[in-house]
Amino acid sequence: MQGMLGIIWVMLIMAYSFAQLIAGYTGVEYYYGGMWAGIALGVALIMRFTLPVTIGSFYCAMEVWGWHWGLAALFAAPGLAFVVPGVLFSIIDGIRK
Repeated sequence: MQGMLGIIWVMLIMAYSFAQLIAGYTGVEYYYGGMWAGIALGVALIMRFTLPVTIGSFYCAMEVWGWHWGLAALFAAPGLAFVVPGVLFSIIDGIRK
């Protein structure tokens, strides 16, 4: 059972990553055209530099799909859900000391 949950988890992460690549391509294409979208996708896949795709997925979620900017940011960079509370708690902890 544990192995099956791990396989399902990996499949979900792969599906999310694929969706983010598609959204990144669409977002860059929406603003800069197909050539730059292809370059951004190629750079992400070959050189593992994903910043253009991350920014493109944010723009796609916000402008193309019509999401609120906060949800678009969480879709593009889900680590923000952990970083922002951590920074806030460290600031509060620093103020208390």
